[in-house]
Amino acid sequence: MLIKIILLILFFGCMIAVGLYARKSANSMTDFVLGGRSVGPWLSAFAYGTSYFSAVVFVGYAGQFGWKYGLASTWIGLGNAVIGSLLAWVAMGRRTRVMTHHLEVATMPDFFGRRYDSNILRIVASAIAFVFMIPYTASVYNGLSRLFGMAFDIPYTVCVVTMAVLTGVYVILGGYMATAINDFIQGVIMLFGIVAVIAAVLSGQGGFIEAVRKLSELPSDVPVTLGQQGAFASFFGTDPLNLLGVIILTSLGTWGLPQMVHKFYAIKSEKAIKTGTIVSTFFAVIVSGGCYFLGGFGRLFDSPALYKADGSVMYDAIVPSMLSTLPDILIGIVIILVLSASMSTLSSLVLTSASTLTLDFIKGNIVKDMDDRKQLVYIRVLIVFFIVISVVLALNPPTFIAQLMGISWGALAGAFLAPFLYGLYWKGVTRAGVWASFICGVGITVSNMFFKFIASPINAGAAAMIVGLIVTPAVSLVTPKLEGGFLDKIFCCYDSTANVSSKEYLKEEETK
Repeated sequence: MLIKIILLILFFGCMIAVGLYARKSANSMTDFVLGGRSVGPWLSAFAYGTSYFSAVVFVGYAGQFGWKYGLASTWIGLGNAVIGSLLAWVAMGRRTRVMTHHLEVATMPDFFGRRYDSNILRIVASAIAFVFMIPYTASVYNGLSRLFGMAFDIPYTVCVVTMAVLTGVYVILGGYMATAINDFIQGVIMLFGIVAVIAAVLSGQGGFIEAVRKLSELPSDVPVTLGQQGAFASFFGTDPLNLLGVIILTSLGTWGLPQMVHKFYAIKSEKAIKTGTIVSTFFAVIVSGGCYFLGGFGRLFDSPALYKADGSVMYDAIVPSMLSTLPDILIGIVIILVLSASMSTLSSLVLTSASTLTLDFIKGNIVKDMDDRKQLVYIRVLIVFFIVISVVLALNPPTFIAQLMGISWGALAGAFLAPFLYGLYWKGVTRAGVWASFICGVGITVSNMFFKFIASPINAGAAAMIVGLIVTPAVSLVTPKLEGGFLDKIFCCYDSTANVSSKEYLKEEETK
C-alpha cells in the first residue's frame, strides 16, 4: 500500500507542477486552446495517442471484447493503429492544419460555421459536441474508479470526485500546453506499463504458449463460440462480423471526434506532421494492441465474482480481476498506467467541450462582446461546469462502460466525420449535406437507445458513421451549392507554394 501511495503522490505532484509551469504560456485564447499552434511532433503524437486510449479501452473495451472474441480482439488494437492513427494523420493531419489556420478557427464547430458559411451549423455542432462528450467522460471516470477500488479499496464516489478535481486543476492552470506536456509524460508511462503488465499476467499463466493452449481448450459449449472448439484462440475469433463493427467504431470514429481532430489544429510544422504520424502509429500498436491482446486472455480468469445475480457477466470487472493477483509494485504501475491514460483523455474532453461551448455557442450569440480575457474566464468556468455534470452522470451511470462510450462516439463521429472529412477535400459539400449527417448521426444513435433496432450500441455507432459518409455526398449532389467565389477563398490555402529540399521532391529535369 505504501508503494502505491508513493507512486500516486509522485504522479499527481508531477501533473500539477506541469500545470503551474504551463500557466505562463496560457495568457491568450489561442495559447490556452491551441498551445499557440506551436506544438511539436512528439507532444502532438503523444497528445493524440493518450487522448485516444483511456480506462474505457483498458478496462471496458479490453475486458468486454477480449471476453467475447478471445485473442482475435487484438485486431481492434491493430485497427486503431492503422485506421485510427496512421490513416487519420495521413488523410487529415496536414489538410486540417492548413485549412483551420487559414480560416482562423480553433474548434470543430467553428470549422463548420466558417467552412459552410453558417452560424446555425456552428451553434448546433457545439451543442452536439457538448452533450455527447458528457457520457464519454462519465465512462472514463467509471473505468478508472473500478481499478482504484480494486487497488485501494476506496469508495467509488471518492475516486470519481478526486480524479475530477485533479484533472480540472491542471487544465484550468495551463490549458492545451499543460495537457500536451502531461500527455507526453503519461504516454511514456503507458508504453512501459502495458508491456510490464502483459508480461506479468502471462507469466502467471505459465507463459504465452501455455496461456494460448489453455484458451484453445475452453469448452465448445460456451454460447458465443457456436460450438467451435478453440474459438477464443482463433484468428478471427467467435464473431467476425460484430468484431468488424467494433473495429470501425473505435478506429474510424476518431476521424470525427472533436477532441481528436483538435490535435491537428495545434501542430507546429510539416516535420511535426511526418514525425507525429510515425510516433502516434507506433504508440497505438503498443498501447491499444497490448490492451486488447491482454483482454483476450480474460476467460482464463473466470470466477463467480464476475457474474451478477442474473448470471450476466460484469465486463468492467474482468480486467481488474486479472490484475488483482499481481504483486503490489505491478498493481501500482497499473494504477499509474490507467491514471495516465484516463487523465489525458479527461483533460482533452473537458478542454474541448468548454472551448467549444464558449467560442461557438456563447461568443457572438449570447455575449456579443468577448475579448481574450473574458473568453478565458468563460472557458475556465465551463471546464468546472462540464466536470460537475460528467461526475454526476458517472456516479449513477445508466449502463456499462463500453455502451456509454459507444453512444458518445456514435453520435459525435456519426454527425461530424463526413462533413469534416469531405469538407477538407471537396468543394461540393452543401449545407444540406451537413445537416443530413448531423441528423443521421444523432438520430440513429439516440433512437437506438430507446428502440434497440440494433442490438449493440457499438454497431449502432458504426452504422451512424457509415450512413453519414453515404448521405452527405448523396444529399450534396442534389441540393444548392455554396457560391463559387466563397469556395475559392476557402480552398485557396492549398494552392500556396512552399520550398522543399530535394530529399522530399524530385525535380522534373532530374527524371530524364
